[in-house]
Amino acid sequence: MRVAYTLEQCWHSVPGGTARAALEVAAELSANPAAGVDLVGVSALHRRPPDPPWVPSIPVRALPLPRLALYESWHLLRRPAVQRATGPIDLVHATGVAVPPHSAPLVVTVHDLAYLHDPSQFTAKGRRFFDQGLRLVRRDADLVLCSSEATLADCVAAGLPSRRLRLVPLGVRPVQVDSGEVTTTLARYGLERPFVLSVGTLEPRKNLPTLIEAFARSARNDVDLVLVGATGWHTEIDELVRPLGNRARVLGFLPNTDRDALYAGAEVFCYPSLFEGFGLPVLEAMAAGTPVVTSSGTATAEAAGDAGLLVDPRDVGAITAALDRVLGSESLAAELAAAGRDRAASFSWSRTAALTVEAYRELLG
Repeated sequence: MRVAYTLEQCWHSVPGGTARAALEVAAELSANPAAGVDLVGVSALHRRPPDPPWVPSIPVRALPLPRLALYESWHLLRRPAVQRATGPIDLVHATGVAVPPHSAPLVVTVHDLAYLHDPSQFTAKGRRFFDQGLRLVRRDADLVLCSSEATLADCVAAGLPSRRLRLVPLGVRPVQVDSGEVTTTLARYGLERPFVLSVGTLEPRKNLPTLIEAFARSARNDVDLVLVGATGWHTEIDELVRPLGNRARVLGFLPNTDRDALYAGAEVFCYPSLFEGFGLPVLEAMAAGTPVVTSSGTATAEAAGDAGLLVDPRDVGAITAALDRVLGSESLAAELAAAGRDRAASFSWSRTAALTVEAYRELLG
């Protein structure tokens, strides 16, 4: 089957988890001819390819409009059809909430509906875009792939019929980092152990003010805080970390190899996000054998299962206590590290790709 596969998010200023998930599934399917899927990427008109971490492994065909014009045209005018770029196809897969016209059977991936939980954390422009996308998903999508049970439940609450929803969890790749790589990477960024790590786009729902306050209250004043992730919106990170002085390091977006080395070198990975559609960083830290402290009541709890310490993300004291428990107990840290590796091993991109193909085949009969 020939599938038009949207990849415009690879060119976003902050591609984020939606781009990573789309690229990982595309890589799995392009490496597995037996799946019987010919993916053709679809994007807006660009003068250059995306930055190296976000370059697709499949061919990408551009429609004759720049991104903003394309998104507006798709959502308001319902044109142009993806076939204008791809030629004949059997199916359209929108891997984000920019929803192309229903010019063939349409699959849409919904990673989260965070903007419905707390609209104040998003710009007015962002809320309008998500509202348009959700309206079109309700109306036009034949199948909707949800990254977690939490997202699936949110889709039902938002008015999507459950008969059209399919659970397709994301995956994680095994992390193999030796101690020499960790040492070299720490030296490259001027870091010293021990440190607490958090990875994610710097945006309000990542709950960084609460994380920073909880860290500041920790009994362990010999530990640093390292924040990794692209700059997003509505987060003045320099002001937030100023009270920590030289105990806080903000590194921005890092290459995968460097990020993996920091996962492996951290004493604890702390991710008290207020809302997630899946929580890839939780599994990435677990795959590296790093103890995890993360949020209860959102999809990160699904990802962590019993292999992490779950806390109320709005309770500063609970986060501090969890950090101090791990930092103060080598046996607990070792137990969480081993359980985390086992947990991460049960999530693979090959399974995500297989479930995606299963949805394609179901839709095409």
